[in-house]
Amino acid sequence: MQSYDVTAESTAPPATVWTLLLNPQSWPAWSRIDALETGQSRGLSPDGRDGVGAIRAFRTGKVVTKERITALEPGRRFAYEGVENPQMTDYRAAVELHELPGGGTRIRWHGTYVVRRGMRRVFQWYLRRFMQAMASGLAEHAAGLDGPPARQGD
Repeated sequence: MQSYDVTAESTAPPATVWTLLLNPQSWPAWSRIDALETGQSRGLSPDGRDGVGAIRAFRTGKVVTKERITALEPGRRFAYEGVENPQMTDYRAAVELHELPGGGTRIRWHGTYVVRRGMRRVFQWYLRRFMQAMASGLAEHAAGLDGPPARQGD
């Protein structure tokens, strides 16, 4: 079993970050994912608020991976597992949101997985970088949506 554990910080509040996580249509805007494959997904909510059990199919390049939402703690924790992934098995991951003192959100994205023996070292390096880019992209995109802080006294 291998793992990754990455973090990023956003000036956006947890509610803004949470909305992006829940809506799979937003993922290509802030991540390395190219597209949500709606025809291969199951249980997607039309309002972008997918629930536990929804299966999301994401395409990156020519590779499509499917993930099932396994737990939702609104504004705090988003968990999922791999349903179909050509590179790894037993994939389980969670995104945890922690409100920062003074505002903003710390995003912790962590997971465990299994890959075949000859791919372990390369895949660990690749997946950690990929997931760091996911967390950082989410943080930056959420901050852009939240806009600059309101000025007092105007």
